[in-house]
Amino acid sequence: MTLPAGLTPGIWTLDMPHSEIGFTVRHAGISKVRGRFADASAEARVRDSLAESSLHATVQTASFNSGDANRDAHVKGADFFDVAEFPEMTFRATGVEGDGEDYTLTGDLTIRGVTKPVELEVEFTGVAVDPFGATRAGFSAETEISRKEFGLTWNAALEAGGLLVSDKVKINLEAALVKQD
Repeated sequence: MTLPAGLTPGIWTLDMPHSEIGFTVRHAGISKVRGRFADASAEARVRDSLAESSLHATVQTASFNSGDANRDAHVKGADFFDVAEFPEMTFRATGVEGDGEDYTLTGDLTIRGVTKPVELEVEFTGVAVDPFGATRAGFSAETEISRKEFGLTWNAALEAGGLLVSDKVKINLEAALVKQD
């Protein structure tokens, strides 16, 4: 499988200040709550073809932020991420299909020590050289997971029926990678 236009072999690393790793869950069955992680790293080893390339990413769970201190403390606690016991989430790519701008990236996602296969729908948004001479590649990606499959089972029943937090979690990524010399 050929490389997308402009993506060249080498080591590419995540530029976290120009990236976003977030997720959305339904709250009380009526609204969406978003959270994001401020601390992550990733390394892509791009070879002559995508099939030969590799990607590994690590997210620091304690860097979670939803904009609400009480919710953040709960999500970082034992009911959800348990950051003291599980300080990292990881993703390791296992395959890729597609061409041009649209790809499906498969890999193993590990949350709370539980590893499950996931598929991310990826859009390659291009390569550019910035004013400082760094070569950057952009990607958007998303997937949906069941949080219960990763041991994130805490919930509360609602008086009118249903549960406080949805099982389905949408993960959204905006990633800028910088080619290393």
